[in-house]
Amino acid sequence: MAAGVFKFLSPRARPQPIDIQAAALWGVAAVTTALWIVQPFDWLKKTFLEKPAPEEK
Repeated sequence: MAAGVFKFLSPRARPQPIDIQAAALWGVAAVTTALWIVQPFDWLKKTFLEKPAPEEK
C-alpha cells in the first residue's frame, strides 16, 4: 500500500529505503541536538536566577 504512494514517480526518482533511513536518522539527530541545547537553560535558571526559599528554624 505504501509503495503505491510513489507510483506516479519514475523508478529513478522514487525515494529508496536508504533515503528514508537517512531522513529518519537526521530527524533523530536533530531532535537529540535540540533537546541537548534546550535542556541546560532550566538548570541555569534554577541555579543562578531563582533565589532559594528561606529556611525556617
